[in-house]
Amino acid sequence: MLVSPSRRAFLRQSSAVVAGGFLAGGVNSLSAASYGRIVGANEKLRGAVIGFNGQGRSHIGAIKDHLVALCDCDSKVLSSAIDEFEKEHGRRVDGVQDFRALMERPDIDFVTIATPNHTHALIAITAIVAGKDVYVEKPVSHNVWEGRQIVHAARKHERVVQTGTQSRSSVALREAKQFVDDGGLGKLLYAVGTCYKPRKAIGKLSKPLEIPAHINYDLWCGPAEKRELLRPKLHYDWHWDFNTGNGDMGNQGIHQMDIARWFVGHSQISPRVLSIGGRLGYEDAGDTPNTQTVIHAYESAPIIFETRGLPQSKEHQDNRWGNSMDNYQGSQIGVIVFYEGGRLVIPSYHQAIAYGSDGQLIKDFNRGGDHFDNFLQAVKNRDSKQLNADILEGHLSSALCHTGAMSHQFGRAATTPEILDKVGGDERFLDSVQRMLQHIEANQVDLERTPLILGEELLFDGQSESVIDNAAAQKALTREYRTGFELPTVANVTATNGG
Repeated sequence: MLVSPSRRAFLRQSSAVVAGGFLAGGVNSLSAASYGRIVGANEKLRGAVIGFNGQGRSHIGAIKDHLVALCDCDSKVLSSAIDEFEKEHGRRVDGVQDFRALMERPDIDFVTIATPNHTHALIAITAIVAGKDVYVEKPVSHNVWEGRQIVHAARKHERVVQTGTQSRSSVALREAKQFVDDGGLGKLLYAVGTCYKPRKAIGKLSKPLEIPAHINYDLWCGPAEKRELLRPKLHYDWHWDFNTGNGDMGNQGIHQMDIARWFVGHSQISPRVLSIGGRLGYEDAGDTPNTQTVIHAYESAPIIFETRGLPQSKEHQDNRWGNSMDNYQGSQIGVIVFYEGGRLVIPSYHQAIAYGSDGQLIKDFNRGGDHFDNFLQAVKNRDSKQLNADILEGHLSSALCHTGAMSHQFGRAATTPEILDKVGGDERFLDSVQRMLQHIEANQVDLERTPLILGEELLFDGQSESVIDNAAAQKALTREYRTGFELPTVANVTATNGG
């Protein structure tokens, strides 16, 4: 296709502005109004997928009719995906390694982001400032401050920004939410989220991993500290490194944390958080907990979140590992919401089962939904209020994962009596801790050799999203950003426009 002189000049100008912004140490100041465009009724939206060595593959399938470009800093993954798309759909899309090259293109209306967690906020804010609408995978951020900055950017530039927590689009869960809100099970008490998902050791190298030449490792690291790695795999296992990931509470568990917060109805981070857990049962290059229970001590309805990567017992740490995980009240990877008149078990993204106080089945909700379609319709209509998982919801749920991790990271090794003494005054949390201890014992973990970490009890001001009386933890709400990949501070332009 021939490019007209005027369009060529526009592309050069756009490129200079975007590049200039990064050279200056942050996202450029080009306004969304000058870069975005209003899509007419007969125009097709055009999008790009950024990162697809995992969840991003589902993004490609979901927006295939709108896809014009793919982006991944791994050129091998990139070229393979382009070839596969052409073979399956009969047309070839563009491919770029650096996400910043997409931002200067006026022919891209929206981007979807499925890169590692530590790059979510940078890419999302860059796209928003460049006038793109955004679908960003969970967790939307790597730390609390980043998530709030995406919200501010979305509001300031009036962009449609969806979070990848697809349960929000489940018809069954929305019906179940209405059922309990209408008093179907009586007064709300509390919620327990469970992430019992098999996680074996990731191994540990004796010398640093050699990064293949087809991966732009500097771009892959982005805002995170550029480190030598002692794990055997670069991809996926970044989840278990706090430098780039958020453990399983922030990987799989963010889905269940979001459902729990949605059903109990909290619209701020919790006033008090405490974590107990550790990386138990093996030694590897990971540093995130594979065994953990966290309490978000909301006064009206607490949220307790449980993570378990080990199987039911030591005997199952073989080829049965993945099929022998614990189950609590009908939930393995799910949520149980307790009410005075019974409980609601949410065992999947598309089902919710209501039981009475006598344990009898009351109602079974079971129906999915199309989360990407919800996003695309909101983009077409230029209406963020149509989103089932607006970025504010994604930020708040992600933040609960982050603050739970912060409690762990500021904690100390403790004995079982010390831990039980700490939680003894809270019967619900004590029950969670005792069940975790039974699980640890069943896996024959020696807690004298690898003790549990009793987290630092952290207090938060939910309105300002700041830590109370703990300067070190306050600093951990954000991170040190590498030169060239800094995030800007985006002012909160309005407190009334949905956060």
